[in-house]
Amino acid sequence: MAEKVLVTGGAGFIGSHLVDALLAAGHEVRVLDNLEPQVHGGLRERGQWPGYLAAECERILGDVRDRDTLRKAIQGAEVIFHQAAAVGVGQSMYAIEHYVDANTRGTAVLLDVLANEKHNVRKLLVASSMSIYGEGRYRCPEHGETSPRLRPVEQLARRDWEMRCPTCGARADPLPTDEDKPLYPTSVYAITKRSQEEMCLAVGLAYGLPTVALRYFNAYGTRQALSNPYTGVAAIFSGRLLNGKQPVIFEDGLQSRDLTHVKDIVQANLLALERDEMDYGAFNVGTGRQLTILDVAEALNDHLGNEGEPEIVHRFRAGDIRHCYADIRRIQAMGFQPTVRFEDGVAELVNWVRSQTATDDFEQARSELQNHGLTV
Repeated sequence: MAEKVLVTGGAGFIGSHLVDALLAAGHEVRVLDNLEPQVHGGLRERGQWPGYLAAECERILGDVRDRDTLRKAIQGAEVIFHQAAAVGVGQSMYAIEHYVDANTRGTAVLLDVLANEKHNVRKLLVASSMSIYGEGRYRCPEHGETSPRLRPVEQLARRDWEMRCPTCGARADPLPTDEDKPLYPTSVYAITKRSQEEMCLAVGLAYGLPTVALRYFNAYGTRQALSNPYTGVAAIFSGRLLNGKQPVIFEDGLQSRDLTHVKDIVQANLLALERDEMDYGAFNVGTGRQLTILDVAEALNDHLGNEGEPEIVHRFRAGDIRHCYADIRRIQAMGFQPTVRFEDGVAELVNWVRSQTATDDFEQARSELQNHGLTV
């Protein structure tokens, strides 16, 4: 059944792909986006929208923190996909007020309008993040499964990177991270994503508004902002390589993540729209597969035909985790199945990257972290 849909952050990376899919499914789509310069460059100043944004969608330039704009955007909408957020783990550790304001307060304004004003919204889907877990799950050979917090600074100062059992100190091996793992967010960004998720689920349950939280793992794909030094790892590395520079990798490069193609992120959102069984739940959206950060850098290098090796700095950043990849059994039971292997998705990404220009601001971002004492 065709719905009137609002996508907050709909001009962004994931949001714009979601808009395409919703339009293709016959829905009427409205986009609310503030065209953040860190993501969209000078588009807002020039009064322009991204060229990739579907012409068929209605567009509202504005911020979710502006109640009047939000009220206008919600008018007539039956479904809201809340994608809008400031994104960046490292930056959030010194731009603290901005991240809390954009993510936590922005979501609070949305929920306040839904709680206190008349509307037609029948479902709310919120973009959550794997960052809320902190470290993933692990298994100690002697003590079994464990859900540790951050590695001790003293251990990292010795360049001893792998997770150790908090009970006996033996090396612990990573396991898939399920939705019931305790949440130990290790950055301000992660804390705001947890607050977005928890506020939406609590308010949705209280008001009988079906709400679903989707915990995205490390998303990649076309349209990710290559000039934003705080975006996803594949985009950051691509921006470096476009400018003839090698990716910079912290620790030893063997830390692992779950690289998830934007097509599969969109698939999960459409599934959550249709499946009432997902209402009031939180679901991982990933592939269930580990890839090391070095794997990602080398794959991009190979596809772009670049010579040279990534720069492995053997330093660490405050709040960095070692391993986290998704246990996707819960969402698979709802009908989700990842469709894009990284080896195929990275080829598509590189073809798109070749057509782009990017400003490499990574060194500025690294300097910011160093100046705030956030790297050792």
